Amino acid sequence: MSNLLSLDWALVLIVSWLVIGVAGLLLSHRFFLISRVLFPLGAIVGLALACVAFGALGNAAEEAVLPLGLPDLPFHVRLDSLSAVFLLLLGGAAAGISIYCAGYFRKGEGAAPGLQCMLYHVFLASMAMVLLADDAYAFMVAWETMALSSFFLVTTDHLIPEIRRAGYLYLLIAHVGAICILLCFGVLHGGSEANSNLTQVSNYANYTFTHMRAQQHNTLWASAAFFLALFGFGAKAGLLPLHVWLPEAHPAAPSPVSAMMSGVMLKTAIYGMLRVSFDLLYTQLWWWGVIVLSLGLASALFGVVFSAVQNDMKRLLAYSSIENIGLLFVGIGLALTFKSFGMMTLAALALTAVLYHCLNHAAFKSLLFLCTGSVLHATGSRNLGKLGGLIHQMPWVAWLALLGAISSAGLPPLNGFVSEWLLLQAFLFTPGLPHAYINMLVPVAAAAVALTAALAGFVMVKFFGVVFLGRPREESLSQAHDASLLERIGLSWLGAICVVLGLFPVYVIEKIDNVTRLLLGAGLYEANEMYSTAETAARASNWLMLTPIHPDRASYMPVVFLLGILVIVAIVFLLVRNLWHNKERVSGAWDCGFPLQTARMQDTAEGFSQPLRQVFEPFYRLQSDIPTSFDKSPRYRVIVEDHFWYWIYLPIGRTADFGAKLVAFLQQGRISVYLLYSFITLVILLFLIRG
Repeated sequence: MSNLLSLDWALVLIVSWLVIGVAGLLLSHRFFLISRVLFPLGAIVGLALACVAFGALGNAAEEAVLPLGLPDLPFHVRLDSLSAVFLLLLGGAAAGISIYCAGYFRKGEGAAPGLQCMLYHVFLASMAMVLLADDAYAFMVAWETMALSSFFLVTTDHLIPEIRRAGYLYLLIAHVGAICILLCFGVLHGGSEANSNLTQVSNYANYTFTHMRAQQHNTLWASAAFFLALFGFGAKAGLLPLHVWLPEAHPAAPSPVSAMMSGVMLKTAIYGMLRVSFDLLYTQLWWWGVIVLSLGLASALFGVVFSAVQNDMKRLLAYSSIENIGLLFVGIGLALTFKSFGMMTLAALALTAVLYHCLNHAAFKSLLFLCTGSVLHATGSRNLGKLGGLIHQMPWVAWLALLGAISSAGLPPLNGFVSEWLLLQAFLFTPGLPHAYINMLVPVAAAAVALTAALAGFVMVKFFGVVFLGRPREESLSQAHDASLLERIGLSWLGAICVVLGLFPVYVIEKIDNVTRLLLGAGLYEANEMYSTAETAARASNWLMLTPIHPDRASYMPVVFLLGILVIVAIVFLLVRNLWHNKERVSGAWDCGFPLQTARMQDTAEGFSQPLRQVFEPFYRLQSDIPTSFDKSPRYRVIVEDHFWYWIYLPIGRTADFGAKLVAFLQQGRISVYLLYSFITLVILLFLIRG
C-alpha cells in the first residue's frame, strides 16, 4: 500500500467503525445481527487498520485537512511512524477483542445490544482519531469523545450503585486530566518566541502541532507545558497518585471493555506523553526525566504490591496495569534523561523498550481480561476465593490464560520478557552520567525494576494457580463451561501476538526504529557512536540474536531458548518413560491424609499473599478482624485500602462539600440578604478606590 494512500485508508476505516456503530443503533434489538455480523465486521476493520499502520511505518509523514470542525478551525490529521505504531497496536488488539465480543455479549445483559455496539465502535474510532490528530482542537474533540464513550461503556450496568460511582470517578479524573492537556496545548501555542519563518502564519493555524513544533520555549514555559502534559496524560494512564479511578472502573466495565481500556486506551496517554515530550517540545531537560522516572518507579511498585493482595480477578489485573504503566513511565524518564545529555543510543534503547512494552501490554493484558470474562460467564464469580480447578472444565481458557500470565510475569520466551529485559539493559549498561545524583539513582532504580518484575511473577502465579489449579472451591464450578468458538478465536489471536512478539524481537525492533529516528534522530539499529556501519548491519540482519548493546555484553536468542526448553522437556519425558516407567514397585504409600483432603485444605488467595502483605504492610491501610481461639463464632476478615484515598481524595471531597454548603448558605433566596451582599461589596469597592 503506497504512502499516499495510507492516511486515506486509515480515515476510511475509522469511518467504517462509525458506520458499524450507527448500524448497531438502528438494529438496536436485532441481537443476532449485532453479535454475529457487526462485531466481526469491526474485527475485520481493526485488522485492516493494523495492516495500513504496518505499511506506514518508516514512510514519510502524511498530512491532511478534513472538512470538519468550525469554519476557521478545521481538523488537521497526520500519519507518521509514531501514530502508526500505536494504530498498529489499536488495530491488532481490536481485531481480537471485537471477535471475542461476538461470542461474549449475552442477550438481556446490561444496556441494549445496539447501544453497546455503537458506544464500542465510537470508542474505537475516537482512539484512532486521537492518534491521527495534528492539532489541539481535533485532539481534544477526539480525547473527550473517547472519555465519554468509555464512561458509558463502564456504566453499562448502571442500575448497580457501585458501578455508577466507579463511572463518575473515572469521568471526573478524566476531565481534570483533559483540562491540564488543554492548558498544555495553550502553553505550547503561546508564551514563546516564534521562529521568524512563522511570522506570516495566520492566527487560526496557530493551534496546529506544526506551529507548536516550531516554537522555542524558554525553560519556564517548556517546563510548564511538560508538567501539565504529565498530569493530564498521567491521569488517563493511572500514574500515581492519579490512579484511583483505574481499579474501580476496570472491574465495573464488561470484560471486553476492560480489555480495551487497559490494553489500548491507557496507551493513548503514553502516545500523548511521547508526542508532547519528544515531538512538540523543542528541548528536554534532565530533571524532567528524573521526576518521571521516580513517579514511574513509585507507580510500578505500588501497582504490583496492591495487585498481590487482591481477591477480585479484575481488580488484580487493574492494579497490574498500574504496575505496567509505571514501567512505561520509567522508560520515558530514562529516555528523557539520556537525550538531555546527548546519549542518543541509550535514549533509543529506553524508548524502544517503552514502545515494545506498549505492544506487549496491549496483547497480554487484553488476553488476561478476556479470560476473566470467560471465567465470569462460566462461573458467575470474580472472587478468587470461590474459584479453583477450572483447568478441567475450561481447558482452552486455562491454557491461553497461562500464556498471558507467563507474558505478564516477564518470563522468556514470551513477549513480556523482551521489553522488560531491554529496559533493564538501559539501566545496567548506563555509562557514567555527568551528574552525581543521577548516577546514584540509576542502580537503585534498576533494583526497583527487578523487584517489580519478581513481584509481577508472584502475582501471576497467584492469579493462575488460584483460578485454574487445585480443586474447585464451590460445587457449582463442576458445571462451568469452556469459552465459545468466537471467544476462543479472539483469545487465540491475542495469544498468538504474545508468541510472535516474544520470538521475533529483532524484526519488531527494526520497525520500532522508525519511531526512535523520528523522535530522537537516532535508532537502535543504525550506525552511531557505539557501532560501525558493518556491526549495525550484522546486528539487524541476525534475526536469531537480540543484541541491544553489544554481543560481548548482552544477547538473547528467544527461538534457541524455546527450542532448548522443548528439547529438555522431551529428553526428560523419554528418560522417565523408558528408564523408570517399567521399574515401578507397588507398595502402600504414605498418603499424607489424602483421603481427607477437601478444597478447604488448599491455599486460598488471601493465604497465598499473606507473607507479602506482612512484608509490605506500610503500603496498605489495613482493617482486619482476626479471630482468636476463644471466639464462639470466629470470623476472619481483612480489608486492604489505599492510603491515597485518605491522604488526598477524601480531604478534597470534604473541602468541596464544605464549599458547596457555604454557597448553599449564601443562596438563601431572600432579596434582603442579596441586597446586603451588594451593599457590603459596594462599601468594600469604595474603600479600595479611596485607598
